[in-house]
Amino acid sequence: MLDNPQYNFKAARLDPDLLATPFVVQTNWHVITGAACSGKTTLINQLAAHGFRTIPETARQYFEREMARGRTIDEIRENGVVLQRGIYDMQLRLEHGLRAVDVAFLDRALPDSLTFHRVFGLTPHELLLECFHHRYASVFILDRLPVQRKITLGPEDEAAASFLDEWLARDYSALGYSVVRVPVLSPQERLAFVLERLSERRLIDQLDGDPAS
Repeated sequence: MLDNPQYNFKAARLDPDLLATPFVVQTNWHVITGAACSGKTTLINQLAAHGFRTIPETARQYFEREMARGRTIDEIRENGVVLQRGIYDMQLRLEHGLRAVDVAFLDRALPDSLTFHRVFGLTPHELLLECFHHRYASVFILDRLPVQRKITLGPEDEAAASFLDEWLARDYSALGYSVVRVPVLSPQERLAFVLERLSERRLIDQLDGDPAS
């Protein structure tokens, strides 16, 4: 897929002039992201069970909405450009509806669309400025697990998953975030890893004590 000539933007450098844009609002939101089958949903569910507010993945909500309208998964995937712009628009509305002061964990965030736009041959610059409206408190990228295509909604074969794993880190870093890599650990160990990093930086209080207990 990534050898297709349409991927002209897959390694495009983000415009340095646009990257100098100041953020408008500092938030207390923490981003959990990564390639498909990286364990994002498992971690998000654990955080919710631990008492934190969590925001589910917009792509999944988009698919559920379109399937409720009678479309099949294959029909939704058929036009990747429409799909990615639809997910982006939904994510934009979602984030503008959240309160910046509230602590929340997001299963992907708006800058993910920069990387997904690359995958579908779209320029990431068409949405770059919007990525400076909200500044996230932290960004965690989960290291990859083996792709299980039957349970993913995105374009994620092994090549695309590897691309996303690399470029999510690159794009968030270009925006000025100090990305934290979450290694492949047991679900409980990953939860502890994230909470410990945030506690060290005094960004959260653990609500239920030691998650590894």
